[in-house]
Order: sequence, then structure tokens, then C-alpha cells
Amino acid sequence: MSQTIPAQSPAPAESETVDDKVALDVQRATTQSPLPSDEALTTWATAAVGEQRDCAEISLRIVDEAESQALNNQYRGKDKPTNVLSFPADIPAELGLPLLGDLVICAQVVAREAEQQHKALSAHWAHMVVHGTLHLLGYDHIEDDEAEIMENLETRILAQLGIADPYAPIDEPAQGVQITEHSNGTDE
Repeated sequence: MSQTIPAQSPAPAESETVDDKVALDVQRATTQSPLPSDEALTTWATAAVGEQRDCAEISLRIVDEAESQALNNQYRGKDKPTNVLSFPADIPAELGLPLLGDLVICAQVVAREAEQQHKALSAHWAHMVVHGTLHLLGYDHIEDDEAEIMENLETRILAQLGIADPYAPIDEPAQGVQITEHSNGTDE
């Protein structure tokens, strides 16, 4: 996905993390912190890909609310920022290319939702990466039966990562798990 960065966004810090299964190209176009490390993001995406692909390439852009809102309005007709947008690659399967597509995650929305839902920030980030990656793999939640399948798969993947069911009611604020802040190489 090619997208012009709004003037108020910082130049993205880019990095790529590759494991045996998933190559994740991370762009950080936000001033929000803390953000998950590339290693954590790759672990979560790899868990979501699971056994569904031998290998996969994903671009993940972490953005501020203004860019999320602009993209959400442009592609979904919703004029507000959202937690995660998924743009599956439109490549014929017979080409055998590993490109899954692009994810755009809004750091401020994820942080706000984690606080409102009394979830550990890292657990909510993991959920958003897993959720978005499943969309890239073709899962959806528009219809109730599809939603049940996707939510059960998300819950199972997150449990394998040691993360509680994101759909379970939560009575108390999340405890303890901290995100290791990623340095973008600037002195701020």
C-alpha cells in the first residue's frame, strides 16, 4: 500500500524483522510511546500465520490518529480513527508469492482501548496484530458465524502466547505486563 504521510506525521522509522516464517516490515509513523519491539510484533504475526502459510511477508505501519482516520475514511467510509486496518495483497495464488498484505495500526487507539478495557497494553497490541493478520489470511467477522470462528481462533492463538481471552469480560485493571519501548533512533 502506498500512502502519502500527512504533514504532521514524523518520517517513519523503518525496520524489518525476519524469522523462519514471517518477514515483517515495520514503519513507525507516530510519536506515541511505548511501542512494542519488532521482535514482539513478529512473534505475534508469526503466531497468527501459524500453519496456514509456509512463509509470509507483511508490512505493518504504526500511525497516529490523523493518518488512521484518513485511511479509515478513504477505504471504509468511516471518518474516525480505528485500531487496525488490513489491506490483503491482491495477488493470484498461482504466483506463489508470500506477500500477505499491509496492516495499519493506530497507536493512540490501541492505548486508549487497552486502558478503557482494563487490559495490559502489550496484550492488546498482540490482539490487534493477530486480529489484523487473520484478516490478511481471509478471516472476517461481519457475519455472526464468521465472527465466532475468527474470535475463537484469535483466543486460541493468544492463549498459546500466554495472553488472556480478549473477549472475556474484565472486572479489574490489567496488571504488570510492560511493553519494552522501541527506540526510533532520535533523541526525544
